[in-house]
Amino acid sequence: MDLILQALSHTMTTIAGQRISWIEAFGFVTGALCVWAVARQYSWNWPVGLLNNLAFLALFLGYGLYADAVLQVAFFGLGVYGWIAWSRQGRALGSSVVPIRRATTIEAVAGVAIAGVATCVIAFALNALTDSIVPWPDAFILAFSLLATWGQARKMLEQWWVWIAVDVVSIPLYAYKGLWLTALLYTGFLALCIYGLRSWTRQLRDPQRSVDQDEPIEVIA
Repeated sequence: MDLILQALSHTMTTIAGQRISWIEAFGFVTGALCVWAVARQYSWNWPVGLLNNLAFLALFLGYGLYADAVLQVAFFGLGVYGWIAWSRQGRALGSSVVPIRRATTIEAVAGVAIAGVATCVIAFALNALTDSIVPWPDAFILAFSLLATWGQARKMLEQWWVWIAVDVVSIPLYAYKGLWLTALLYTGFLALCIYGLRSWTRQLRDPQRSVDQDEPIEVIA
């Protein structure tokens, strides 16, 4: 396994003098494909996301982004849950279509409060137990990404707003750590999240419309 990780960590190319490894490139491709698939409401976004989690787990460990590495493990578990949840909802409805919904006030307030407290706890733990030099943004990304993934699994519209906040914090963090391709990826994520928010909002208002025009969207299991 170590030999495989070492091979994947080798430089694939350089961009503006910055080294791009094979594993970062793989994370770029699978990450972009996954977010696009979520915006289109395809359930195969989940297995693609699982591959992305494994890639970034190895990448972040190598760069000392420990909270982000732990996040990938949590993402993997939530990804399995989301895949099952979307499939079950479709079967329960007797259709491949899984409806979008708004978060309730209790869900929204409780979710943000729990994620806020978790950010503080994780940041203090990173300060005390690791050599992280970016504990607060690292902790924020971990806590609020979990909140967003949970909302995504429940098909809540508001999960897009949380992802947008995560992306805004992630882009400068990864650029600071020299992960330029990953920073570029999260810039793409930001654009895709805005697209997903608009598409889901439009369909929530008019369930008969697709993200493009007039064809109903199906969640492809």
